[in-house]
Amino acid sequence: MIGISDTTMTALHAALTGLSQRQRVSNDNIANVNTPGFLAGRTDFESSLRSELADGSTPAIGGGSVHRSLAATRTDGNNVDLDSETVIATETGLRYQLALQALNGKYDLLSAAMRTQ
Repeated sequence: MIGISDTTMTALHAALTGLSQRQRVSNDNIANVNTPGFLAGRTDFESSLRSELADGSTPAIGGGSVHRSLAATRTDGNNVDLDSETVIATETGLRYQLALQALNGKYDLLSAAMRTQ
């Protein structure tokens, strides 16, 4: 089997992996909105992806880093903001759909190119 890959496809795959991780972290935050002492998680994959693309290197597909939010906490020590998490989850879902459509478009172009040969 011949593997067809390029920087665009790898970058889109890395973005999908990072967005998937962000969705899992956001879901975990929402599930723990009432857990005393729970600190919301945050995912960053964009900065490393941007840096790798700017350097001309092939992006790593790993999801990025997860860290705990240092935002102010409620009296129970929890800092999950349900409104913010809802926005993050919605935005992440939309970005995931966009990246998936771009990847599907890339595959469609490759498929059309192979049919004409």
